[in-house]
Amino acid sequence: MIVAEDLHFGYDARPVLHGVGLEARPGRVLGLLGPNGSGKTTALRMLYGSLRPARGRVTLGGRPLTTLRPREVAQRIAVVVQESDADTMLTVREMVTLGRLPRLGTFQRAGAADREAIEAALARVGAAHLAARAYADLSGGERQRVLVARALAQEAEFLLLDEPTNHLDIRYQHEVLGLVREVATSAVVVLHDLNLAARYCDDLVLLDRGRVAAAGPPDLVLDPDLLERVYGIGVTRTDAAGYPQLLFHPLAATSERLTA
Repeated sequence: MIVAEDLHFGYDARPVLHGVGLEARPGRVLGLLGPNGSGKTTALRMLYGSLRPARGRVTLGGRPLTTLRPREVAQRIAVVVQESDADTMLTVREMVTLGRLPRLGTFQRAGAADREAIEAALARVGAAHLAARAYADLSGGERQRVLVARALAQEAEFLLLDEPTNHLDIRYQHEVLGLVREVATSAVVVLHDLNLAARYCDDLVLLDRGRVAAAGPPDLVLDPDLLERVYGIGVTRTDAAGYPQLLFHPLAATSERLTA
């Protein structure tokens, strides 16, 4: 389990997180939600050690993340971030092969088991037909699928993803998040789409200006009154196939100001 306790962080003199805590539990998908600038990506980066909190701590399996070697963290946590090197000369298969590096010893070459993991990861995200293509030649959506495949090839215990549905059409948004649910790991996913979060996350943490506004199952966190306060937009909630479904509309006061 990944546990964050009382995380505080700021960039220069600008505070970003104020006492954030969360738990990524085994076999569950945790969604990090919140408006732009609420601290979602900053919190995610602390969970895998890219940033260190000014106060508070992150533990991995009960051990402080700061006491673990980078290689051990890489073996246990796979990360999909929004930034990627679009100018690389690597092929898709070579990009996915990078996910095996934490499993290989110094100067050790990929073996049969590694190649099997690579091909399986490509197939699971629907990118097997892209394997020989140059990564730089792919569309944004295709690149995102390849990055998810690289994380799956890592066969890590935890999967952390920052907006993995960016640039994906509706079909692949659902396929990628459905895949995240299927893998035998704990997952933490930063999402903007609240309806996708309702459908694919077991637990949610809603951030508002660097603080936890709510945490718990989707049925609890996706409360229209709470969401209206946090996002500043009208929310109507219904249910579809057993999941919360949210519809959004301008708040009455906003509409009146715009038409005045």
